[in-house]
Amino acid sequence: MKYKHILVALDLSKESYILIDRAVSIAELTNAKVSFIHVDGTHGEIYPELVDIKSEPERKPLNEPSNTWLAEFQQYTDFPIESFWVGTGDLSNKVSMVVAENGIELIVCGHHHDFLSNIISYSRPLIHHSPIDILVVPLTS
Repeated sequence: MKYKHILVALDLSKESYILIDRAVSIAELTNAKVSFIHVDGTHGEIYPELVDIKSEPERKPLNEPSNTWLAEFQQYTDFPIESFWVGTGDLSNKVSMVVAENGIELIVCGHHHDFLSNIISYSRPLIHHSPIDILVVPLTS
């Protein structure tokens, strides 16, 4: 399958650079667009909408340390990033909405192989609810 638009689900860690690299390498092979999404689920759904910080850079939807991470992700690659959606709440619900509204054909996400990830996994509900292909990249802690 030739993907046209790839969505990378990022958390606020250095391991997210691995996901960006993986998505960019696929995008270069298939001439696809790449977009990012970060959903902070730690405090529930503070606001229901997603903010595209690529098209609205003046909006700062999260706290300052989180916004610093988001800015670093945008500057990490020379590959053009189409959109960067940021929000709060449930990752799988927000991703489903973005997929439906933006023609996303592949999701790239990570999964840690540690004890905590066996109990609380953000990738598991995403996999369960996704209507499209997902590339799950194993991440070491």
